[in-house]
Amino acid sequence: MAVNYYTKEGLQKLKDELQDLKTRGRADMAKQIAEARDKGDLSENAEYDAAKDAQGLLELKISKLEEVVGNARVIDEANIDTSKASILSNVKIKNAKSGMEVTYQLVSEEEANLKENKISIQSPIGKGLLGKKVGEKAMVKAPAGEIEFEILDISF
Repeated sequence: MAVNYYTKEGLQKLKDELQDLKTRGRADMAKQIAEARDKGDLSENAEYDAAKDAQGLLELKISKLEEVVGNARVIDEANIDTSKASILSNVKIKNAKSGMEVTYQLVSEEEANLKENKISIQSPIGKGLLGKKVGEKAMVKAPAGEIEFEILDISF
């Protein structure tokens, strides 16, 4: 798996989620399995089978999250180059067609949250903005077609 870069807060959020899944999540799952087991014959107990399946999914999620956290690196904010759009940059863009302006922060996929104007560097817009400088145009292939954006400002 590739190395992913996170803010300090973003990585801590992932670590907290992992810890919660390992402690509370596993305890809740064990309780559900025990309750289902107490309901009788395991060979015909759909609730027990469902609980075991859920346990498998939980363990898979824990495993994947452990891998993500293991390959995560915190970005040193002092080393971010604001001359071009990169991860953790705040990029102010203008839609060439509509004239609408918006500022997005480019983040890792796990930290993306459109309500907070944080978009993934893996998203079509994120990919289109990476490496661009102020004044440059970015052509983004979106589901609705190609959209042209002008880079107005890059900050941190």
